[in-house]
Amino acid sequence: MQTVDRQDLLSKIADLTPENFGAVALEVFRFQATGNKVYARFLELLGKKPATVRDTLEIPFLPISLFKSYSIQTGNWDVQTVFTSSATTGQTPSKHRVRDLTAYLANTRLGFCSAYSDPSEWCTLALLPSYLERSGSSLVAMADYFIRLSPYAQSGFFLNDLNALQATLFECIEKEIPTLLLGVSFALLDFAEQYPMDLSGITIMETGGMKGRREELTRSALHRILCEAFNVPGIHSEYGMTELFSQAYSQPRVGMDSRFVPGPLLQAVAREINDPFAPVSYGRSGVLQFIDLANLDTCSFLATEDIGKVYPDGTFEVLGRLDAAELRGCNLMVE
Repeated sequence: MQTVDRQDLLSKIADLTPENFGAVALEVFRFQATGNKVYARFLELLGKKPATVRDTLEIPFLPISLFKSYSIQTGNWDVQTVFTSSATTGQTPSKHRVRDLTAYLANTRLGFCSAYSDPSEWCTLALLPSYLERSGSSLVAMADYFIRLSPYAQSGFFLNDLNALQATLFECIEKEIPTLLLGVSFALLDFAEQYPMDLSGITIMETGGMKGRREELTRSALHRILCEAFNVPGIHSEYGMTELFSQAYSQPRVGMDSRFVPGPLLQAVAREINDPFAPVSYGRSGVLQFIDLANLDTCSFLATEDIGKVYPDGTFEVLGRLDAAELRGCNLMVE
């Protein structure tokens, strides 16, 4: 198998187009199949020879649960920082090593630009208490970067000071400042209950997850509550996780409210729940898997624990989570 050069891959990823995504992804696969010890062992256990893989549909996807117990790294390099997932008591968090934080932040900017406009044009108000209360959050790193890019003094984090957040929102509305209110779901619900107000003209974006703080709600139920409390026609959503360096965004659209649009370096596929190697057709429910070329130095081919649907235009829905029983089909992938 021909050796793949990292610098060459970086150049190709920088010039990526939808047309050559698959070809570049195959080169990244060959690079990681030989340079990532954990992924190489995973492929060996499956009896999958990298040289025989000719299409992205043939690539095995690494379960994200392995980020909890292994250091997922392609090549030898110094770790600049480590992103960690949130975890309740007794749970083991995922850890994602970061070779270049600047590259991660640049990709978050690219993804937001592709869905909206440059974050330097926005006032960003971040309501992320559960993330700010621990270290290593990739979401906090992204929000902090957007805040630093913002030309507006009103931008900032609001840990538990909902009164200050309300006052800042009123000021942004009065001054007609383009404003993004980015919040974890339970915090936005708390804010909606305590400070219902007219936020028409404000872009409200939830990042999902109650993190054990409140009863879980469906995304549609959450959005309905927030729309009524804030007098807005729709709620935006961000889809991201510790194991992915790219994000996807969902904007309120008639008939497509729950569909996420992946960032330029991200592509979604769906596989059968009890057979992680069998793809499902477009529009059918399956386990979501992602190719994230931003994960060049770790692993770009990841199987999540989310159930969803993928559509021909590349968008995807998130319908729920696998339970422990449904995960039994993945046991053979863990040594």
